[in-house]
Amino acid sequence: MLIDIGVNLSNSRFQKSIEDVLLRAKSAGVEKMILTGTSISDSESVISICKQYKDQFPDSLYATAGVHPHDADKFNADSANKLDQLCKEKPVVAVGETGLDFNRQFSDPTKQERAFESHIEIALKHDLPLFLHERDAAKRQLDIIRSHVNQLPKSVIHCFTGDKKTLFSYLDLDLYIGITGWICDERRGLDLQNLVKNIPLDRLMIETDAPYLIPRTMPNPPKNKCNEPSFLKYVIDEIAHHREESSEVLEVATSSTAIEFFNLNNANQ
Repeated sequence: MLIDIGVNLSNSRFQKSIEDVLLRAKSAGVEKMILTGTSISDSESVISICKQYKDQFPDSLYATAGVHPHDADKFNADSANKLDQLCKEKPVVAVGETGLDFNRQFSDPTKQERAFESHIEIALKHDLPLFLHERDAAKRQLDIIRSHVNQLPKSVIHCFTGDKKTLFSYLDLDLYIGITGWICDERRGLDLQNLVKNIPLDRLMIETDAPYLIPRTMPNPPKNKCNEPSFLKYVIDEIAHHREESSEVLEVATSSTAIEFFNLNNANQ
């Protein structure tokens, strides 16, 4: 069994193919998927998808609810109230995608920090883990996390692509690490290939971040270059290539970790 902890299934590229994507995922052994919410409207959309396909794919679809740091400029008290309400929905198993992104600066850094703090408060209120994003903002993000170290929800750094110092800093704070098809990239993923062996097995989870980051190790990638959960096996095989464990051991371990981290056995009840 495989569990994909990060799927952007509400993305417009999946608009006409959601059912087919889910069927292909099932056929590829991806039994559970967590759909990523990146804005209030997007969080509502992934929750709706979970409900729409609940009977056809029972105990398979879950969601996060949050506002991506790119949209932090739009985050306000009304956003926080709506997010608080969304976290009461049964498919929601984490708060996010949230965190800091100082790479593209689509939103003011100070506003990103305020939105991040608000997400932490909401996660604590609902006893939900955090689904975190971070790009070129490790120092400040770590500062904020450390300021909550005595009362911090379980947290996973989704799509980790940082350096060794950043990885060890996150691990020192008991964070979990999500690995995507970035590790399959022979151009950008070399550092991650060297680092992945340092992640404790019980702190490692896998994701596609579909439709982004299609694994470049695929022998016959789709012509539309659209990543999807059924390609998750390429991620885990590449991780296995750079660790001591086999793909089969990694499948069991990462799935077990995801079930516990997101409390999937008790979700949707």
